[in-house]
Amino acid sequence: MLHRRTVGDVMTEEVVTLRPTTPVQEAAALLDANDIVAAPVVDDGGALVGVVSASDVLRHETGTPDPQGQGGTDERAWSKARARTAGELMSSPVFTARADWTIPRAARELRRRHVKQLPVVGDDGLLTGIVTRSDLLDAFIRPDAEIRGEVEQDVLGRILGMEEGTVAVEAQDGVVTLRGHVPEPRLIPVVVGLCQGVDGVVAVDARLSAGHAG
Repeated sequence: MLHRRTVGDVMTEEVVTLRPTTPVQEAAALLDANDIVAAPVVDDGGALVGVVSASDVLRHETGTPDPQGQGGTDERAWSKARARTAGELMSSPVFTARADWTIPRAARELRRRHVKQLPVVGDDGLLTGIVTRSDLLDAFIRPDAEIRGEVEQDVLGRILGMEEGTVAVEAQDGVVTLRGHVPEPRLIPVVVGLCQGVDGVVAVDARLSAGHAG
């Protein structure tokens, strides 16, 4: 099987965290000093209990549920606007990711939930890291030489057992072009599918024929 990079491969393990008792002003200062949009809130045992975002801080600073200063009737929102600690200000419960998630799954969840990052927790509920949009983008953007090497060595060589030089591989801007021959027609879609599964590949141009070179 190909090694597909996971959230655990790209996440940040050294995470700026808050405690429920952290004063709001200190939480705001930590977000600003570390140039981050949100910080997980953990209890004394390291379990994730919530998240404080820059939007939460803005609501608090304006003294209203809406950062633009509009009024609101939601009592919880008004309570957060009057919060004194991270525990009172935080959003909870929090949707979390797991370290064994694939990069595409994490990307889909970020998009679906309209968030820029996800805390990563283990089976015990303890915070193990945080994964951001930029982390996931970095995983998709790989050097062409690295992509080509994985296709040649892992897909064609290790998995399919083809002799070196049977299929020529080119990679440019994530587009993989295959030229050459495979033993049987049914292998062509297999080769294409495996190449599409390589991290960083955006398209596969298969110029392959079945049989041996004449």
